[in-house]
Amino acid sequence: MEYSANAAGTGARSLSLTVSSASPGPGLYLVATPIGAARDITLRALDVLNAADVLAAEDTRNLRHLLDIHGIPLRGRRLVAYHDHNADRQRPAILAALSEGKSVAYASDAGTPLVADPGYRLARDAADAGFVVRALPGPSAALAALSVSGLPSDRFLFVGFPPAAAGARRKWIESWKGVDATVIVFESPRRVKQLLENLCESEANRPTVICRELTKKFEEVMHGTAAELLARIPDEGLRGEVVVLFGRPEPVAADEPSLRSALGALLDKLPVKQAAAEVATRFGLPRREVYALAVEMRKEGESGNEEEG
Repeated sequence: MEYSANAAGTGARSLSLTVSSASPGPGLYLVATPIGAARDITLRALDVLNAADVLAAEDTRNLRHLLDIHGIPLRGRRLVAYHDHNADRQRPAILAALSEGKSVAYASDAGTPLVADPGYRLARDAADAGFVVRALPGPSAALAALSVSGLPSDRFLFVGFPPAAAGARRKWIESWKGVDATVIVFESPRRVKQLLENLCESEANRPTVICRELTKKFEEVMHGTAAELLARIPDEGLRGEVVVLFGRPEPVAADEPSLRSALGALLDKLPVKQAAAEVATRFGLPRREVYALAVEMRKEGESGNEEEG
């Protein structure tokens, strides 16, 4: 594909297509698209969007707008909506197109496909059926937020969107709260305050970063503890797209009562080995030592049940 730069306002320049791209070849192409600034797209992504036989998107309006910005015509090609509410109905049609040897470009609402969007089922089924699946790397809200957060990036955990219900959200927080990694969360701007309130019930001093409107005109990055940022957020919440990051938890004392308490909370719902592994990771202890204690606790529990019987 060739591009020419055309004037677009005072000093701004935009890319427009002058020739058609060569076909990318049969297969499913997962195209990362901008999370804000429209120019944050790769030339390879534009090539594939210009030449693919079928275009699929979580939000076809967003993709159509992106095509218009970059001067990419549809030329009669199909533009297929593929989202949570119709994925099961649309997936067979997309797989059928792949079986006919066509190239399909899939774009999520914004950012990298399969990160908190329905595309993973499509990619899984396409791969299972033996079709080529290719990723076109590019913008990612999670990684952009991690980059500017100032939090450790050597180990991080993306946990997606929290549950809306308060009780489920508290259980969800407990599932990752002890993980020794920077935690990345996508949250509705209206519920950020509730998320911080729930975390402050147990870890008010957790290092926290809120990234709002990344790559857009009103981009903002807020640093502080969970309690400090909670105090800064208005009751009605924030505006715009939000990513919340939590730093690593404070070290927990590895005394026997603490270990027994942590294991006791897990042994009723997990196998001994898995419970021991999770607690060992949380406390930074050898798994063998924690496993021995877990086995001892399991035996104590079984002995107590026999006496009661």
